[in-house]
Amino acid sequence: MNTRLKSSVAATVIASAALIASSALASPLTVSGSVGGAPTGVTLDNLDILPLGAAGGTTATGIQVSFTPDAGAVQGSSSGHYAAPYLSGGNGTGFGLAGGNQADGPDATTYLTAGGITNASVVLQLPGYQKYFGLLWGSVDDTNTLSFYDGASLVGSINGADVIGSPNGDQGVNGTVYVNVVSTIAFDRVVATSNDHYAFEFDNLAFNPNAPVPAPEPITLSLFGAGLAGLGLARRRRKA
Repeated sequence: MNTRLKSSVAATVIASAALIASSALASPLTVSGSVGGAPTGVTLDNLDILPLGAAGGTTATGIQVSFTPDAGAVQGSSSGHYAAPYLSGGNGTGFGLAGGNQADGPDATTYLTAGGITNASVVLQLPGYQKYFGLLWGSVDDTNTLSFYDGASLVGSINGADVIGSPNGDQGVNGTVYVNVVSTIAFDRVVATSNDHYAFEFDNLAFNPNAPVPAPEPITLSLFGAGLAGLGLARRRRKA
């Protein structure tokens, strides 16, 4: 390999590594999807006091919930419209009656769905600014998007592909995970959107003004960690 070509390859590798690092550092969100439920020391909300339907309302912890058309608070499953999240592995810990635990199996309580039309959404106005948010995300699809806002400003967004490998809308035990999101920028509003004909179903919210200690360890994906891993790979290739 001649010197000019070597220099060109090296420059490309360095530029790619810088881009990966820059992208990683630019994201304020770290996200994990797993079983086990919310971490300790955070506020839990099972949404059970909300009326069924599209009226919305205020939850027991002060979250103001509103819906766009084809979204609402539901129970059970409706073929072709929405499917109840599937609890397993402690995902219902602390979310049952009087702070007890929910039984494993299909969620038998009230949960929220963003519906099955494009851009149907659930808007969660949180009680103050938070840096941690958790939810039981059912039948994960890559067309479902969760966006975090500081007032009108977008802090960051994630979708189903960020929390589970090869999301396909599985309505069973393998399609539901408890998702923990930690942000370096405080947010006060979360919006769940269905970007296709697949519904976005979720329950068992958790939030905290500070990141939990210890913060949830990313299992499926860490937006920051993934970037650093890519940077490390680029460095190893350069050394090789």
